[in-house]
Amino acid sequence: MSGESLLDRKPAPDCCGGFNNLEFSQMDVSVLWELWSLVDLTEPRFCVAVIAIIFNPFFWNVVARWEHRTRGLTRLFGGPYVACYSLAVLILLLNVYRSHSVTVAMKGQSRWDLLENLQVYYAGAALMAVGSLLVISSFLALGVTGTFLGDYFGILMDQKVTGFPFNVMDNPMYWGSTANYLGLALMNASPIGIVLTAVVALSYKVAIAYEGPFTQEIYRQRSQRCKHK
Repeated sequence: MSGESLLDRKPAPDCCGGFNNLEFSQMDVSVLWELWSLVDLTEPRFCVAVIAIIFNPFFWNVVARWEHRTRGLTRLFGGPYVACYSLAVLILLLNVYRSHSVTVAMKGQSRWDLLENLQVYYAGAALMAVGSLLVISSFLALGVTGTFLGDYFGILMDQKVTGFPFNVMDNPMYWGSTANYLGLALMNASPIGIVLTAVVALSYKVAIAYEGPFTQEIYRQRSQRCKHK
């Protein structure tokens, strides 16, 4: 440890004169004002889309945890697989409605001239292609029960999936879906679509924070049971 006191040290050179020399008053905020003028956060179709986005992960997490605690759906449908498949169908229908509500909300508000060019359109198309690849490959790797919360029904996987796309990122299905919505917003030059994409990302972030530890606990309990056999 150096004997030199922190108080005795000379301050490091301040690159570019520091933030004190920045003229914030000269920054061009016209783009932000233009964006804000094109977005109506009180428009009913936008509000419906936000509710659909937030409701979906909330619904499937509440139902799946209830099933894990009570086995209510398993008893209702006569088995865990039929119950899981039935929830999967319902989740898919909810997701179809969510996508429809987002599309309706985008069509109901103004387009942004700044995004009206081929480069942005092709960037959006590329995002949708990548997002679709992540979603489809995740489903193929996990299967129906692995994708649609089969763990909560007692349908556990033998081992963790580590192949593509899970060797590229965590939760690729969620982020692939988010990329799809962002790509759709860019292709439609929709500022409200970008706002809704942010809502999608936030709702998935919250869902991951709840699902990850709970799922890990399910597999930890199985591991303990196997050790005691």
